[in-house]
Amino acid sequence: MYIYIHIPFCSHICSYCDFPKLLYTKKYIDKYLDSLEREINLRYKGDLVKSIYIGGGTPTSLDVEELGKLFKILDIFNKDKEIEFTVESNVESLNDDKIKLLKKNGVNRVSLGVQSFDDNILNSLNRFHNKKDVFNVVSKLKKNSINNISIDLIYGVNSDMEVIKRDVDCFLELDIPHISCYSLIIEDNTLFGISGRDYIKDDVEYEMYNYINNKLNNNGYIHYEVSNYARDGYYSMHNLNYWNNGEYAGFGLGAVSYINNHRISNTRNLSKYLECIYIDSKKYEDKRLRMSNTIILGLRKISGINVMSFNEIFDCNLLDLYNVRDLIDNGMLVFKDNYLFINPKYFYLSNEILINFI
Repeated sequence: MYIYIHIPFCSHICSYCDFPKLLYTKKYIDKYLDSLEREINLRYKGDLVKSIYIGGGTPTSLDVEELGKLFKILDIFNKDKEIEFTVESNVESLNDDKIKLLKKNGVNRVSLGVQSFDDNILNSLNRFHNKKDVFNVVSKLKKNSINNISIDLIYGVNSDMEVIKRDVDCFLELDIPHISCYSLIIEDNTLFGISGRDYIKDDVEYEMYNYINNKLNNNGYIHYEVSNYARDGYYSMHNLNYWNNGEYAGFGLGAVSYINNHRISNTRNLSKYLECIYIDSKKYEDKRLRMSNTIILGLRKISGINVMSFNEIFDCNLLDLYNVRDLIDNGMLVFKDNYLFINPKYFYLSNEILINFI
């Protein structure tokens, strides 16, 4: 079993964020954690847990006492000895006491919301750290033997290639094993969307993508998924389960679960959640939809899809579905050694390729 826990609270709202979130308000924290505990006790049936991922929001916006209460709630899970236990954090919300608490409670992976090392970019994103802060918090994590560290990086906020080059250099200087790189997406209900912010030119964004990809590959990072790079042995176990269309249970405001072919979405309404009204929708996914999702998610991985395994699960031939053979013939897809994957030179256009399977 793979577990996702959503903590929606943030000390500030970033300009681009579309996740279920609300400003940190102390009077709601205990009520939220109490409701979260009731939800977990109601739905968790004792399965062995291979991964826990606490996301947000900003989980580490909680103070030490509140985080301690959260970890006590999570003691109910039957954790695998080799569990991957990830906590998302903003740079400025981690201090020595919180890091020690993470370590004490078995957290062995931290994902830092860095986004950029450039002050102007950070200001436009409404972030409240700087380059020095990032290096300091990474150093503190390593001193507490939390070495499996990932950062998020956003490109395309402006058209300055020199910013991207400096950002990638800073990441390499951190000497950590994982990075997630995303082009800026402007959602309607975000501060960027409301203000009418526009995208940079496609050719500039493509140049940034190519630079990041080549620089990281040349420095020993494996491009193992559309937006993710890691050193060998440091792929995100939790996210790989998503891309393999595996089952998972999500708890908390707006969390999603995928269990027994049902996609279950929790309410995004805090008042309802605090009243223990958890489920917003539950939809059964038929065979055709499961096949489509398995292809779309699987092709996000550089390694692609094991065709024999797919055929056994769905009792069909993947190569005869949709227009797979046409995509192979025109070079968009590659079929090699029983794996179907996107041709690396077209990886930047993956969304245009994946739309064929919707």
